[in-house]
Parts: sequence; C-alpha cells; structure tokens
Amino acid sequence: MRVDIGALASLPKERGVRVTVGETSIAVFRIGDDVYAIGDRCSHAEASLAEGEVYGTDVECPRHGSEFDLQTGDPGALPATKPVPTYEVSIEDGTVFLILEDA
Repeated sequence: MRVDIGALASLPKERGVRVTVGETSIAVFRIGDDVYAIGDRCSHAEASLAEGEVYGTDVECPRHGSEFDLQTGDPGALPATKPVPTYEVSIEDGTVFLILEDA
C-alpha cells in the first residue's frame, strides 16, 4: 500500500510528525531532503517518538532518553533494548509516500 503523506516542503526540518495509517502510528522525520519513517512508540515506555529530539539520524525518546536510529529502528541507548519498526519512504515529484505492507 502506498500512502501519500504530503509535500516534502510541508514536512518540518529536523523534527518529527505523527502520521496515522489505519491503526498504525508512524513517526516521520525530514533530515535535509531525506525522509525517514519509524514506529511512533518507544519500545521501552510507549512514548511518542515523533515528539523526540533529533540528533543527526537518531531520535531521542522524550520519556526516558532512549535513542533510535532513524534508518534501522535500532536502539542506541538504554533503557530501550528492542528496535522499533521502520517503513519505506519514496519521494516523487516533491510528494512523500509511505510504502506499507498490505494488512
């Protein structure tokens, strides 16, 4: 399934936004002209990663400070030890699409 989430120019730079597709919450981040999408919930404490601070290509959970790699979903700092899901993103003619597996 391909989901249009809007124009690249409309995404804020260096911070996250939450996108909901069905019952799935996804945190989307624009870093320069690249866009990353990961599961919105921290694997440790269920906090919204879209609300976290961005450092390069990592996002810090606003609740307990775990960091997640926006490219892989892997945790880089405790207390989280489990990765969050990542989602494929494509940008075509300035429009950003999430590529999701059909449910």
